[in-house]
Amino acid sequence: MKRERLLSALRLALSLLLVIGIKTFLHACVHEDGSFGTCHWAGEAVFGVGIVLAALSALSLLLSGDRAGLGVAAATMPAALLGFLLPGGLIPLCMMETMHCNAVMKPGVRLICAAVFILSGISFFTGVRRGKKA
Repeated sequence: MKRERLLSALRLALSLLLVIGIKTFLHACVHEDGSFGTCHWAGEAVFGVGIVLAALSALSLLLSGDRAGLGVAAATMPAALLGFLLPGGLIPLCMMETMHCNAVMKPGVRLICAAVFILSGISFFTGVRRGKKA
């Protein structure tokens, strides 16, 4: 059970890093004329996914039951996958690879979402294995 709480705390920390990061150092490109490009909207979508990931991670810290933890871990995996696919996949980014959205936002978001996905998968599969032993 301590490992599950640790994994949940790590997922929460990474989710909060995503939420705070997308508004600070992982932000989308800033256009000189003040307009928004599609990379801005990709960042806004990632922010929403980050909020969902943080809420699910906080919920997994509060719930102590094995089935509830399995459900939260199972719900976190597709949300993390969505966050991974948003910048540059589902929502296009700027055309230049040297722009901030392509050089910083996309790899940063993908790294954090991949880590949340992996941690959720570990929680889910160890919970399933523990359930089969009981």
